[in-house]
Amino acid sequence: MLRITDARTGEPVEAAPARRGLTRVEAHACGFDACGLRVLLVADLLVRALELGGTPVWALLTGDREQAELRAGAAALGIRPFEDSHGLGAALGEAQVVHVAREEDAGGTGGVRIAVAPVDTALPLTPAVDPDPAAWRLALLGHPRTRRVRLDTDALEESRRTLARWRGAVAGWAEQPSRPVPDDVRARLRGAWEDDLDVPAALRVLGQVETRPGLADGARFETYAYADRLLGLDLTRDVGRTV
Repeated sequence: MLRITDARTGEPVEAAPARRGLTRVEAHACGFDACGLRVLLVADLLVRALELGGTPVWALLTGDREQAELRAGAAALGIRPFEDSHGLGAALGEAQVVHVAREEDAGGTGGVRIAVAPVDTALPLTPAVDPDPAAWRLALLGHPRTRRVRLDTDALEESRRTLARWRGAVAGWAEQPSRPVPDDVRARLRGAWEDDLDVPAALRVLGQVETRPGLADGARFETYAYADRLLGLDLTRDVGRTV
C-alpha cells in the first residue's frame, strides 16, 4: 500500500484510500525550468507507483506558461503525457486528490500535497536534444524529492556511466534463461517506492542485485525490467542489439 507524506500536515497518508477508487494526480508545474520538470517527474513516479498497485489514475497538469516547452522536456525524460486541467472538475467516483508542487507553491486546495524541493542548474536545460535524456531523469531520481538537487556536468556524466553499465549488464543477462524476481528483492523494491516514493532506496536495491553473489543472471534481468516499470530509465534498451 503506497503511503506518502502530506506536506500540509507532515503526516503519512494513503495515496489510494479506497480499493480501486480513482486517484487524481495534479502536477502544478508553472513554466519550463528544472524544478518544473522535477515536479512532473515526481508526479509521473506517483502515477506509475499507483498503477503498479492496481489503482486507476487521472493525471492532470496545471499552469499557463511555456507549456509546449515543458511538455517537450517532460516527454524527453520519459514522463507520460498529463491532461490539461483547464476547465476540468472532479471526476466521477474520485476517491483521492494528490497535488504535486514546488515547496513554495500552495499546490491547489483540498486533498494531499506533495512538496518538491528546488533544482539548481549549472548547465543549459536541454534534455529534449540530449542523445540520452534518461541521464537527466536518473540524476534527479537519485535524490529524495524533499532534498535540493544540483544538476551539473559531473552529475550527468555519472548518470550516463551508470546507465551504460546497467544497460550493458541487462543486455548480457537477457541472453541467459529467465528466472523470477526473488521474493525478498521484489518486497524490498515495492517497500521502497511504497514508503513515500523512496526511489533512491529502490536504486540502491538495484545496485545490490547487480553484484549479489549466487543470483542467476536471468533473475537479475527480470529484477531490472520489473523495477524499470517505475523508474522509466529504458534499462532494457540494448537487449538484442548487435555490436
